[in-house]
Amino acid sequence: MSKRYTITAALPYTNGPIHIGHLAGVYVPADIYARYLRLTGNDVAFICGSDEHGVPITIKAKKEGVSPQDIVDKYHAIIKKSFEDFGISLDNYSRTTAKIHHDTASEFFTTLYEKGEFIEEVTEQLYDEEANQFLADRFVIGTCPKCGNEESYGDQCEACGTSHNATDLINPKSAITGNVPTLKQTKHWFLPLDKHEAFLKEWILEGHKKDWKSNVYGQCKSWIDDGLRPRAVTRDLDWGIPVPLPDAEGKVLYVWFDAPIGYISATKEWAAREGKDWEPYWKDKDTKLVHFIGKDNIVFHCIIFPAMLKAEGSYILPDNVPANEFLNLEGNKLSTSKNWAVWLPEYLEDFPNQQDVLRYALTANAPETKDNDFTWKDFQARNNNELVAIFGNFINRVVVLTDKYYNGIVPEASNFSKIDEETLATVKAYPDVISSSIERYRFREASQELMNLARLGNKYLADEEPWKMIKQDEVRTQTIMFVALQIASALATLSEPFLPFTSDKLKRILNFEKNTWNEVSSKDILIPAGHQIGKAELLFSKIEDETVQFQVDKLLATKKANEAANKTVEPQKEEITFDDFTKLDLRVGTILEAEKMPKAKKLLVLKVDTGIDIRTIVSGIAESFTPEEVIGKKVTVLVNLAPRALRGVESQGMILMTETPEGKLVFVNPDTSTALSTGDANVNNGLHIS
Repeated sequence: MSKRYTITAALPYTNGPIHIGHLAGVYVPADIYARYLRLTGNDVAFICGSDEHGVPITIKAKKEGVSPQDIVDKYHAIIKKSFEDFGISLDNYSRTTAKIHHDTASEFFTTLYEKGEFIEEVTEQLYDEEANQFLADRFVIGTCPKCGNEESYGDQCEACGTSHNATDLINPKSAITGNVPTLKQTKHWFLPLDKHEAFLKEWILEGHKKDWKSNVYGQCKSWIDDGLRPRAVTRDLDWGIPVPLPDAEGKVLYVWFDAPIGYISATKEWAAREGKDWEPYWKDKDTKLVHFIGKDNIVFHCIIFPAMLKAEGSYILPDNVPANEFLNLEGNKLSTSKNWAVWLPEYLEDFPNQQDVLRYALTANAPETKDNDFTWKDFQARNNNELVAIFGNFINRVVVLTDKYYNGIVPEASNFSKIDEETLATVKAYPDVISSSIERYRFREASQELMNLARLGNKYLADEEPWKMIKQDEVRTQTIMFVALQIASALATLSEPFLPFTSDKLKRILNFEKNTWNEVSSKDILIPAGHQIGKAELLFSKIEDETVQFQVDKLLATKKANEAANKTVEPQKEEITFDDFTKLDLRVGTILEAEKMPKAKKLLVLKVDTGIDIRTIVSGIAESFTPEEVIGKKVTVLVNLAPRALRGVESQGMILMTETPEGKLVFVNPDTSTALSTGDANVNNGLHIS
């Protein structure tokens, strides 16, 4: 029987494009679920929109010297198009700067205010005297009181996931000026979460202990066990939804009060456009509400937003919140600020018409129970070894053989053998197998069951060998190909939630619209004899090593740029006089001999002709140069440095070296003016000759 579902995907901040961490954590699993529910005949509202009132947006606007509206307009358009191009099948993608959202959020706040659900308090908040403003949320950075992370934000620590108030931070600093803030009194309205603690304990700890994911349940339990406290729902900011009260000038709704109401306003917007009534999707107890989020949003969706809905009184509560863990990239945490990401717009440009490859790679490696790592080599392997070699190979063989033997017409089947009957029965069982995984939010498991169906097809062909049987028994061959085409037809339907572009292409090849999910499990024949199919097309293309290496090289360039940007520059040493400088005797020498110092990783023993003599110099450059590379090199030598014994060898001078911006050690060219630093243990950064 058809059910009604409201599915929400976390509202992305419009301060940058979407990257693979967002996709793996939220949008791909949400889309799989929505597509599956539609295929199984349910009434679905799949809702999302741009979160345009967060502090990160105002910070980015300040950095770029533009208005926050300029920032959100730019990235809202980019994100919306990326979702469309990638096949995220949202019923509505709205934005929180829309009038319908401002009206909905203001009305929601007013309802709670009039019901007496807020506490009004004058408290001390962090204030930046130089910037002349209060420091809300991400305008302040300090040490997390729980885990000790020294770069925790004022609203949440990204290291341990703890949510807190800015005044909880240890050693807070303004993100605007870097100054140590002062405390200043200001009035705000608080949602008393402690008032709802008994309800939340019963609803979460007793009602959802078995059906919520362990990471979600565990984080909620930790919060509740720690004791809930009032949470401010207003902020002193000039960007956001104004607090709808006469004595609240200069104050806006806290983004985490405003943002989840965006799901409701986006549903209203969709319903008005489609001529529907929005209220059943949020107020009918028979509707199933599911929030897809990342683990850093668990508290807001499982404790704060439900408390708001409960306080309002007319809304349903989420049935499930299947939050994922984080996806890392090539062993490092994804970072927007450090550009350490695979950005969706860039992927779509670099890999045209290969949306499903990324969808599959992210699903097969989904961070459902722990943080996982995305690598380009794994991406390549998933494509070449699974999509191409298993799924694509089976379909290509079936279509090519059908065209070759029967001019593309599905042949008549005769007597089914035992293996035919077993194979067809297994095909009919797959919808329930995949459904079981999807309905438990195990999308990684579900994707592998889909691939197992393709494996079944390959094994069936390999065992029955129609290319041999055609020479011995044409009637039997017809039955084999008929069965194989039923498997291909099942794949065309069951792949749609996971590989929507591939599903569409396969349906075009097979020349039929589609079967419903339930028809695959109930119909004996999915594609009838006599049906004309189309010509073979490759569903997937092999990804070459050079393509992957290009992506790896891009990341390496980013990593080097980050290292250069974060490199600590040694402070200037004490001033010296010109007389001090004239004491240095710098000579151009030639390296005559070179060998590695035994049992020393960094040292080379050099024989250098300085023009006045030939002397031994021990230099710490062995990790950058081989002995063979340096013989014959012209070098700059400090010849009047006091001799020093290094591992039993007397070093009678110092070779001067410098580093490139990329960190590569190079010899100082005696013919040019350049910054000098030694390659030995004593580095004289900043010494210049002219």
